[in-house]
Amino acid sequence: MDRFTVVSSDCHAGLPPEQYRSYLDPEYREPFDQVLPIQKRMTDEAEKVFLLADINAQWRAGVEEALTGAWDHERRKEVLDADGVAGEIVFPDGVTEQNAPPFGAGLALPTRNIVPDLQWAGARAHNRWLAEFCALDPVRRFGVAVCPLLWDVDRAVAEARFGAENGLGGMLIPAITTGFEAYHNPCYDPFWEACEDLGVVVCFHSGPGPFEDFFGQGFPETDPQRYPGAVGVYISEVFFWTYRSLIFMLWGGVFERFPKLRASVTETGQGWLLPPLLRMLDHHYEDTQFSAKLGDFRSHLSMSPADYFRRNCAVGASCMPRDDAEIRHQMGMDQIMWGTDYPHPEGTWPDTAARMRETFRGLPEGDIAAMLGGNAVDFYGLDGAALDQVASHVGPRKADFAA
Repeated sequence: MDRFTVVSSDCHAGLPPEQYRSYLDPEYREPFDQVLPIQKRMTDEAEKVFLLADINAQWRAGVEEALTGAWDHERRKEVLDADGVAGEIVFPDGVTEQNAPPFGAGLALPTRNIVPDLQWAGARAHNRWLAEFCALDPVRRFGVAVCPLLWDVDRAVAEARFGAENGLGGMLIPAITTGFEAYHNPCYDPFWEACEDLGVVVCFHSGPGPFEDFFGQGFPETDPQRYPGAVGVYISEVFFWTYRSLIFMLWGGVFERFPKLRASVTETGQGWLLPPLLRMLDHHYEDTQFSAKLGDFRSHLSMSPADYFRRNCAVGASCMPRDDAEIRHQMGMDQIMWGTDYPHPEGTWPDTAARMRETFRGLPEGDIAAMLGGNAVDFYGLDGAALDQVASHVGPRKADFAA
């Protein structure tokens, strides 16, 4: 085939907030009606302080119809076709936080000021809708369900089963575990076991962080003038928080006990952080003389945490810059999965074709094919032959990537 098969490892979908009502269990609809105006107001406030409403409005101008692909099936197909994308991994939160699931069940999955039963209700509402949405195009859409694991492991196991039975192959779990047992604790083993048995991928996505540290208590209703540089601190730390829980799993022997379990991290600033992270993990496992006084911290592992990462994990490299492509072997050629981040404003859309060429032009064809789609097909267990058929009509031409 003269075209590449592209799978975006990072896309987002979500309903306009009021439309989640019909997907909620009936007993949660009255609380939803009460909370929805507050959710909208808080989202607007956050956008003023943190998401920069004027910049977002400028970016959305003229592409409003295409942005409805966040929830509209036909419009989304048009966008993906124009982008040259054959398949996608679909996370929550559509057009930024404007289309997040209710009751705090979005990407960040916070635990502060959250009612657990309501957050679970919001997660289930989103997952029901997402299952319907992905069923409209099961070859091209791989849905990642929302799973507030920290509150209730048994519920999380049930949600993993629901996902597997309804075409959702991933479970997004909280990246921030502060106040709860972290992921090296065996209390989560029933969930890891269920995901391994069901072939469900455990997913982490960037975005969460200790916002009260960055923007003060009560964010978004705080005075940004009191916290100069808050956004700079946040973007400097956010990827650390995304990797942190995975590090607990790696050192905690989760992948030793569950060798077929798969986990991904997405939109993680991989180029400047991942290679030194892997070197650090190898260093602390292999060069034990530097930490010998701390006792035995590795006999429960049969290999380095970095080796578990290479065997069991993958990286959704959203909007990957050229510099990252040039150090692809240091990051792990088998782990890198390119993504557009549609329909978020920091993504490659609507300039995806040019951004792809800018990143990959002149690289070996096999490497480009792996990063643009092959690695995602293998890691997420997608139907490669069916996606190749889609790509034969919409995929970018290989000749366009020649040196």
